[in-house]
Parts: sequence; C-alpha cells; structure tokens
Amino acid sequence: MTTRLTFPVTGLNCASCSVRAETALSSVVGVSDAQVNFATGQADVFFEANTEAQTLVDALEAVGKPAQPATTRFDIHGMSCASCISRVEAALLKPAGVLSADVNLATGQAVVLALGTPSSALILAVQDSGKNATLVDDTATSHPSVSHTDDAASNKRAFIIAALLTFPVFIFEMGGHAFPAFQHWISSTIGIQSSWMVQFALTALVLCIPGRAIWTAGLKALRTWQPDMNALVVLGSGAAFFYSTLVLFEPNLLPQSARNVYFEAAAVIITLILAGRWMEARAKGRTGAAIARLIALRPNSATVERDGTRQEIAIESLTLGDIIHVRPGERIAVDGIVTSGDSWVDESMLTGEPLAVQKTTGAHVTAGTVNSTGSFAFKAHAIGADTVLSQIIEMVQKAQGARLPVQNLVNRVTAWFVPAVLALAALTILAWLFLGPDPALSHALVAGVAVLIIACPCAMGLATPMSIMVGAGRAAELGVLFAKGAALQELQGIKTVAFDKTGTLTQGKPSVTGIHLFDTLDEQSALALAASVEVNSEHPLAQAIVAHAHARDIPVAPTEAFESATGGGVSAMIDGKSVLIGNRALLAAKGVDLDAHDATRAKGTEILMALDGKLAAQFEISDPLKDTAEATITALKKSGIQTVMITGDTHLTAQSVADKLGLDHVIAGVLPGGKADAIRALQYDGPVAFVGDGINDAPALASANVGIAIGTGTDVAIEAADVVLLAGDPNAVVAAFDISSATLRNIRQNLFWAFGYNALLIPVAAGALYPMFGLLLSPALAALAMAFSSVFVVSNALRLRRAGCA
Repeated sequence: MTTRLTFPVTGLNCASCSVRAETALSSVVGVSDAQVNFATGQADVFFEANTEAQTLVDALEAVGKPAQPATTRFDIHGMSCASCISRVEAALLKPAGVLSADVNLATGQAVVLALGTPSSALILAVQDSGKNATLVDDTATSHPSVSHTDDAASNKRAFIIAALLTFPVFIFEMGGHAFPAFQHWISSTIGIQSSWMVQFALTALVLCIPGRAIWTAGLKALRTWQPDMNALVVLGSGAAFFYSTLVLFEPNLLPQSARNVYFEAAAVIITLILAGRWMEARAKGRTGAAIARLIALRPNSATVERDGTRQEIAIESLTLGDIIHVRPGERIAVDGIVTSGDSWVDESMLTGEPLAVQKTTGAHVTAGTVNSTGSFAFKAHAIGADTVLSQIIEMVQKAQGARLPVQNLVNRVTAWFVPAVLALAALTILAWLFLGPDPALSHALVAGVAVLIIACPCAMGLATPMSIMVGAGRAAELGVLFAKGAALQELQGIKTVAFDKTGTLTQGKPSVTGIHLFDTLDEQSALALAASVEVNSEHPLAQAIVAHAHARDIPVAPTEAFESATGGGVSAMIDGKSVLIGNRALLAAKGVDLDAHDATRAKGTEILMALDGKLAAQFEISDPLKDTAEATITALKKSGIQTVMITGDTHLTAQSVADKLGLDHVIAGVLPGGKADAIRALQYDGPVAFVGDGINDAPALASANVGIAIGTGTDVAIEAADVVLLAGDPNAVVAAFDISSATLRNIRQNLFWAFGYNALLIPVAAGALYPMFGLLLSPALAALAMAFSSVFVVSNALRLRRAGCA
C-alpha cells in the first residue's frame, strides 16, 4: 500500500536545491514518487507503507536539505499504569511519518515527532490501543496539573459514593467474622441468605456506579488483548463478585466447603482503588505548582493605545508594535521597549534580585514582571509564545515531561509486567486447586484475586516521571531551567566544571585600575590616544578604557584607517601617527619590541598600546569577582568536582583570578573559537560541564556534555545550552547539581520501592506464608497495599519541593 506524506524542507535556496532534494528522496528504497516545491518549501512523497520515515530524514540530511518534523502533544485519557505507556507508544509509532513518540504517565501526555503525519491518524492509532487522545491546546495556560485537579475531584466523589455503599457490605461480612455474636444476630433476624442478598445488591451498585470507569477501561483493555492495571482490577473484583453471586443463586453447583461469599472483597477493592487514585491525583496536582505560579504571572489583560484612545483588551488580542500603558502596581503583559515614562520594575521572578530596576526610555521590559510606583508606556516587541515568560514555561514543561535514560529500562520491564502478573495469578489458582487444602476452590480464588490486585505497575510507571516533574519545577523556582530534561541525569556523571571568566565568575563590568607608561607620553595623552581608537570597538575591555577617559573628561580625537583583529586588538591612524592596541600576541606579531614590557607584570587583564611601532603604555583592567563566585567553586570542589577556568586573558592575569577563587586549573589565552577545543581536551578525563554567558560561548556550550548558560533574566532562549540559569549568580550552578542529585536519589528510592514492593508482596499474595503460618492475604488488604504503593511514590516525589533549601 502506498502512503503519501507532505512536510516542510529547509535549506531550499533555489530551484536546483529542489531537484537535489527530490533526487535524494527518490533514491530511498520504497519511494515511488517525490516532489519538492521550492516556492512552498514542501516535499510531497509517495512511498511503500513499510518504508521508515527516518530514511527520508537521513536522505535529505545527507544533501544538506533537512526535513522539518513537527512536534505534536496529546492528552492521553485512560492510562492507569506503566504498561499503558509502551502500548500507547507502540501505537503512535505505527502511522506513516512518525519518527518518535514519548508518553509520560505522570503528565498524562504524549509528545510525537513526525513528518507530516495528520493528528487525526495519531488519535485513531491511540484509540486502537484502547485509550483516547485529544490534541493539546499548546498555550501557556494548558498544563497537566489542571487535569489532575479535575481528576482528584471526580475520584473523590466516586470514592465517597463507593465508601457509603461498601460500609454496610463490610460490616455484614467482616463484623460476623470478628464478633460471633453479631453473626448470630444476623442469622436470627434477617438471615444469612438475606444478608448475602443485601451485599450482592450494594456491591453491584459499587461496581456499576463509582466503579464504572474502572470496569469500562478494564473490559476494553481485555477485549483488545492489551491488559493494564484496570484489567487486573476488573479480573480481581469480577472474580470475587461473580463467584459470590454463583454461591448466592446457584449454591448446588459448588461443594459445601466452597460456599463462601466475597462480596466485601469486590466492593472494598474498588473503594480502595478509588481512594488511592484520589490521593494520587491530589498529589499530582501539587507537582504542577511551579508552572501554575509561572502561568499566574501573566496578566489576563492590558491597556493598549489604539486610534488615539486607551482601551483594556485581552492579551491574546495584542499585536506587535502595540503601545501598552502600565499603571503603578500592574504586571507587564508582554515583552517590549519603553517609549515614554519612568518607573522601577520588580524583576525578581526572572533574576532573583530583590531590588527593583529603573526603566526609562529605551529600556527593555519583560512579561510577568511588576511595575512599582511610576507609570510608563512601552512598545510590544514579543507577544504570545515569543515572550520570555512563555519560553520559561515551555522550558519547564519540556523538562517535566522529559524521559531520562533510566526510564527506558523501566519501560521495557513494565511492558511485560501485566502479562506476567496474569500468568502468575493463573499459576497460583492452579497450585491451590491441585495442592492446597480444603476448601481448595475458596483458597484458590482468594489467592488468585490477591495476586491480581496487589501487583502495581502504577508505582513503576510513576517512579521516574513524578520525580522529574517535581524536581524540574523546584529547579525553576530556584532560577534553574533544564532546557534539556536529560541534563537532570547527566549532571551526576560530570567530573569537571569549566567556567568562562568574564560575566560568569566576574561581574562583566571591567574598569581601568592602572596605567603604566613606557615612552615619553604622559598618562592623559596615552589615555586620550587609546580611547580615541577604542571608541570604535564594542569589546567590553575597549569600553572600559573609553569609560575611564570620559570619567576624566578626556576628549577623543578623530581616527582614520581603523581596523580590528578578532581576538587580538585594534589599530588606527591619529594625526598621522600609527596607534596599535591589543594583547601581547598581536603586538609581537606586528613587530613591536616587548622587552620593556617583560619587567612590568599586570595584576589584572593587560591591554598594550604601541605608538608608531614602539611600546608606549600598558592599561591594567580588572573585572571584580561576583560575590558568590568563591563559594560556588568551594562547594563544587567539596563535591569532588574539578573546577577549571577558560579565558582569553594572559596566564598571569587568569592565574591571579584562579588563586583568589581556588580553581584547580586554568586554560588561558584561548580565543573565543578555541573554547570548544579546550572542552574536548578536558573530556579525555571524563564528562565536562561548561558554564558560560550563553551568547559568545555557544560552541563551547554545545561541545560540553552539559552546557550551562548563565543568563540575565531576558536571555533565556539559548538553544545551545542544556541548563539555563536565569540570574547571573554562579551559585545557581551548585543549585543545579543539588537538584539533579536530589532528583536522581528520589528516582532510585521510588524504583527501589516499586520493584521491591512487587517482589516481596506478590509471593505473599500467592500464599507463600500459608504453609508456615497459615496466613492468606485478603484481597481487600491487597487492594489497600496496592493503593498505598502509588501514593507512596507520588508523596516521596513531592519531597523534592523542598530540595535545594538550606
């Protein structure tokens, strides 16, 4: 059967590009026809159904015309345990064009990467697996915590109804076992048969009303031969109910010793399952607290100026270029640039800095921040998903829905878990029937139902994603965004943390702290020449010299033939004199004699100036260390991590900073393009994390095992980084490691509990204690243990909300 896909192709610059892309696609085995439209940038491909979409991607990548897959998110309804994950993922991978599918039990969502696969095909695929899917409205207000709140309310109602109906059943049956006098009273009043009839009626109501959702999902899973947790509950409660019904209405079909009813087991199982799901949903709702707080930062409306009048409109109706007026105490609706007015804005939600920042004409303002006492107007330059706040929310959502490598093993195990439990339950029943004492049939039923009920793949499926959700949310509250969720696990393998110096360990605001002269020039003349040349440069060190000249009211002179040498320095002509300013390497390459310089050692960064080929002056520039830089290095070293600084400064200047901070190693004199090579060299000793400013350090961030970008609150859309630190505080690096460590420790605890629980209690449910102690686990107790297992995992994950606290 031939399948057709239409998807975007990038890198099409001309008609010949389309031909090249068509040729590449046509060469793929199984492709019958391929057309690439240069005007629309779309590929239209016909291929055999068994052709993998990845081969199309690889073919286009090979000719430099990459395909552009689309990412789609779905809410998956009806998932109850870990075994559901593998089934839904397998179903989503079947439609043509799908490259990957990632299903998360904690969020209840699936993320699909596909080449032109229609959403309807994916929804139908999910339905074929026995579940339902709806397309997620991909806005900042959509988050799983909302659905968890709804689930908690519905499960609470169902639990209350089930508990009210179950209580009389439980009293009738278990009260008689606990108090023989109560049993005699029932016999002498309404009679045992009537008591059973009441239990039958109430239990049937429990199964049909509050338990209806469980039974509907479970029967659907059984019909499609894809059993899940609901199926286990249906088999267990159904076996107890229908066996008891048989005893009640057709007792002659069973031996006298086996005529016992277990209505209370069927009712209590459903009631306790609902109780567990209610508590689980409540706890899940709290895992989204971090994102809920971020979403709450965005106001619903804004005052915009249109047609000469001000009007309040919903922020969804704002457009780029709108002039928005902000009153005292209001939250800023979107990102923009101040056009008039003057005020102070609280940006602590982004930077963590408690002090408000002054905003005047030309200043940037960010959505979600709070205006204080003044008022101003600004022009919108980023709206909707393009605002910094939306990017932060998206990063946190992606991190919370990430799948760590450890989850792959868990999924492989849980894919076989439910079938294995069914097999164990069947073996348990057969063993009791052939080897057990009388009443063998009753014992077989109790043990088989207990095995079905006590097994809990829910705990396994929730163990990893719940910890990730809470850990990533807590990290966001501390100003740490895991742009790539896998970094949560990868940080734990890091052996070395390499830091950029300027703007990362230092404040990034260099200033001139000394001037040494080598010629007949006086200090003012030397500074005037240097500033006249450096005024043409954007480099922070150049601007420090210019600022120093301005502070001393030294005017700059016009220049001619200005040239800039990347990573080296600048040169120009002033009044017929040649002025060369830069580092030692540049001046030496230009033939300047540096013998006089050898006797003068700068304590900070040195900038040398030559006049007509002769060394004339040395400017010493220092960049103050950030307040928390030393504490950051100390904390990392205490954790056994080697610390390194990579900088373009001279070794002498760099070593001076390293000595102050206690760094283990320094790599100095590195040009911006060489930082990635330095990272690769460090990787010979183990995985490396690189901490940089996220702009100039992009190659190094991408080369490191984990790239950590130190931002300034507005610089959060850094694609090269795995982790983004919203504030400029290097101590947030320690917080990132702490959150990573706490999350991985929490995951291990959850997995140990989930697997240990099943390994220990499934044999107990099967009757392992009966030969020695005469104990057989009640199905009701099995249901209680199963419900507690999931609640334990979720509650343990919630402890991460306090992670990173002193």
